Amino acid sequence: MAAAVFTKPGCVEFRKVAVPSPEPRQACVRLEGCGVCAESVAAWLGEDTTCEYPLAPGAPGGEAWGRVESVGKEVWEVVPGDRVGVLTTTGFAEYASVDVDLLVPLPEALDEEPFPARALGGAVNVFRRSFIDKGDTVAVIGLGFLGALVTQLAVLAEARVIAVGRRPFALRIAKQLGAAVAVMQKEDTDDFRTLETIRTMNEGRPCDVVIEASGVQGALDLAAELTRDRGRLVVAGSHRNGPRLVDMALWNRRGFDLVNAHESSPAVLREGMREAAAAVACGLLQPGLLYTHRFSLGRLDDALRLAAERPHGFMKALVYF
Repeated sequence: MAAAVFTKPGCVEFRKVAVPSPEPRQACVRLEGCGVCAESVAAWLGEDTTCEYPLAPGAPGGEAWGRVESVGKEVWEVVPGDRVGVLTTTGFAEYASVDVDLLVPLPEALDEEPFPARALGGAVNVFRRSFIDKGDTVAVIGLGFLGALVTQLAVLAEARVIAVGRRPFALRIAKQLGAAVAVMQKEDTDDFRTLETIRTMNEGRPCDVVIEASGVQGALDLAAELTRDRGRLVVAGSHRNGPRLVDMALWNRRGFDLVNAHESSPAVLREGMREAAAAVACGLLQPGLLYTHRFSLGRLDDALRLAAERPHGFMKALVYF
C-alpha cells in the first residue's frame, strides 16, 4: 500500500509498505480519506516535541474513514464491505488495521459522504460537555472546523451564539450556521477591545457558556473574562505548546465551572463518533459546508501547508486515497 512517512519536520515521503494484517480482534480497513487536523500540522511543522522522526507509516493521520476489507477471526461487529469511521493514528495510508472497538459503522445515508470521524466526534463531545440549555448565551472563541461545528450544535440547542474569530470568512460561515453575532478579533489590537465589543453586543452582560476552541493563551484569557458568575468555561482547544497562565483571582471571583472537553479517551471519542454519524445522517449536523479543500494523498504536503496557513476560504482539508 501507499503510505505517507513524516521523515523530519517539513518533509513527507511516500512509500510502499505491506498492508497490515488484522489480529483476531481487529479489522483491516481500506481507507477512503483522512482529515488534516492541528496535530498533523504540528508534527509537520516540527512543533510537536513528542514526535520521534521518522514517524510510523500513515502517522499522524487521525481523522480517517473507509470500508472494512477483512476481519480477524474473533470479530463479529463488522463485516467486509461495511463503511466505518476509524479511530487511528495512521490515517495517511491506504489501509489501517485497528481494534474493532475503535470503529464506528456508518449509516447508509452517509455512503457517499466524507466522514473525518475523530473531528466530528470530538465536536459532539465538546457540545455534550458544555451542557447548553435553550436560551443560553454562548460565546464560541475560535472558528476553525471545531468551533464552526460547535456553533452549529449550539444553535440547534436554541442558544444565542456569539461567534468570535480572526478571519472574515470564518465569521461569515458562523453567521450562515445561525450565530446571532459575529465578532472580529483583530491581530493588531489587544483582547480588551474585543471584550468590550462583545459586552456591548450582549447588552453589557457576560455569557452563560463560553467555549474556547483556539488552543492559545489569548483565547483562554478572553474566555474567562466573558464567562458570567457561576457560568461555564469549556476548554475545547488543543493546548500543545507549553503551560498556560490564568488569572486565578478572576476565576475565584466568578466561581464559574471549568470543563476540560478536549477528550482523549478512545471509548469517549468512539461514542462521540457514533453520535456524530447519526446526527449527520439525519441532517441535524451539516459539516459539508466546512470541507473547503480536497487533495490526493500525493499532495499531502500541500494540504498540510494550507492547514498551517489558513488562508481566506479555508476551513477543513481532506485527503483522499
